[in-house]
Amino acid sequence: MQEFKTTLIMVGIMLAYAVPGYILIKVKFVKSDSISAFSKVLLFVCQPALTLYSFNKADFSKELGVNLLIFLGIITAIQLAFIGVFYLIFRKKMSDVRYRITTIATTLSNCSFLGVPLLEAIFPDSPNVAVYSMMYFLSMSLLGWTLVSTIITRDKKYISLKKIVINPATISIAISLPFFFTGFKIDFSNGQLLGQIGNMIELLGKMTTALCMLVMGMRLATIKFKSLFTNWMQYFAIAINQIVFPLVVLGLLTLLRVDTELKSCMFIMCACPVAAVVQNYAEILGEGQDTAANTVLLGTMTSIATLPLMALLI
Repeated sequence: MQEFKTTLIMVGIMLAYAVPGYILIKVKFVKSDSISAFSKVLLFVCQPALTLYSFNKADFSKELGVNLLIFLGIITAIQLAFIGVFYLIFRKKMSDVRYRITTIATTLSNCSFLGVPLLEAIFPDSPNVAVYSMMYFLSMSLLGWTLVSTIITRDKKYISLKKIVINPATISIAISLPFFFTGFKIDFSNGQLLGQIGNMIELLGKMTTALCMLVMGMRLATIKFKSLFTNWMQYFAIAINQIVFPLVVLGLLTLLRVDTELKSCMFIMCACPVAAVVQNYAEILGEGQDTAANTVLLGTMTSIATLPLMALLI
């Protein structure tokens, strides 16, 4: 029951972060066309900082290195499979951007922005949980800047080696790995220059959750509240993403008999609500913003029920 209580409290706090964003738009202190700028700060500044912070917490070992590779391979294969299945199901309706957004929303999970603080709360004595989250985010980012962007825009130019290699997730992990492998740590408690740099990285990294929810609150203020609840595709995507997807993953990992920590981390991250990056990609690419925002918002709101219940299974 402790996992249930911890998860319920954490999700409730995360939802509260959206309130200031909602108010800023409603009182017109921030214009709605500025939301995409906040999304870019989240993806290009805060997320890379979170990656550096997460790898700094973990201690490299051969066993952990192998488990990270296993984790990356499994989650990438599962995401590809789910996206592929729903792309085939909706292939005749792909001219409608709502179906394109639904296709990716069935699979992409908020594994990083919400996943990292959630995992740290559930597993306070395990420094490795955050780095597992980064493997998940790396996989999702590789798909996001290539396959997902292609599905949203229907433009194959995004399927390229350049997009795979040059994106915020890949670059930040490439910078983090040498420090991770050598065991070099930035001492956040050190008042010297290196420690101050570490504090800056930690602060920017931990801003991801708050900024993610602020962006959601801003977007919520721009849409008709009724539209959150009237489109069946949103409920479909959320049910698949937050219930079916994590249960399939849990079943597969149980059959594979993988490391217990790996299994618990992957399951919790898969049970997180529809990824905020679904909205971020829509904002940046300029297509399907309303559908993406509605799905992410409703998914995050309903996760206060689905996520604690899923946490009971670990």
